[in-house]
Amino acid sequence: MENVQAPTAALLTPETLLKHWQGHRGLTRRVIEAFPEKDLFEFAIGGMRTFAVLAMEIIDLTGPGIKGLATGEWSQGPMPHHSGEGMSKTKEELLTLWDETTKRLEIYWPQIPVEKFDDKVKAFGMYDGTILSSILYFMDNEVHHRAQGYVYLRALGIEPPAFWDRP
Repeated sequence: MENVQAPTAALLTPETLLKHWQGHRGLTRRVIEAFPEKDLFEFAIGGMRTFAVLAMEIIDLTGPGIKGLATGEWSQGPMPHHSGEGMSKTKEELLTLWDETTKRLEIYWPQIPVEKFDDKVKAFGMYDGTILSSILYFMDNEVHHRAQGYVYLRALGIEPPAFWDRP
């Protein structure tokens, strides 16, 4: 009997996985909205970066990342706003970039056929994995940084959005 391995992506449809990711993106957007403008860019605890910088990291990973997965065209090296240099100065600008990245995800996602999810990639010229493992990493990174945002909001006395509310 021949041992045939189904693609990892067979567990979920690409549409279901994208909907799940978009649910996370919508929730993270609501976390950004919950911050007072000043605290979004200035408040930090224990040497962590501000939530604005963390949100920019998510933007810098997701937008170029989905394009790279779809086209094979990768930006090289560290994310441009990882240090906070050259990034948005207002919550409105940050949310605009967030929404543009969400649109980019919607544009490039359909260009990745499910049979390619197990293809090997070197994301950003540095990170070995598969298309699927890269997608999951991008989501995990967002959830991790959003959790930091929850800690910040609670430290500021602000109730964060319910983490399970991801329509």
